[in-house]
Amino acid sequence: MGSVEINILGQNYSIKGDASEEHIKKLAAYVDEKLKEIYAANPNITPLKASILASLNIADELHRIRDEQETVTRKIEEKAKALTGLFD
Repeated sequence: MGSVEINILGQNYSIKGDASEEHIKKLAAYVDEKLKEIYAANPNITPLKASILASLNIADELHRIRDEQETVTRKIEEKAKALTGLFD
């Protein structure tokens, strides 16, 4: 488990994890981008509130993508079942 140095909103952090350095830096850049979006829309917001809003936005993205994935998976399973039925 290595340590990766990242920077979010000008603050340096040392992150330890099993993921590759490239992956951790990509995640950090994404979080940094989301926080900058919050600050651009609300320049006087506190860091804690900005972090909470960014977290909620990221969680919303995750859940929307999961829902879309479930829908696509269900449609694929239905079509595969229909195709399998043609061969029976």
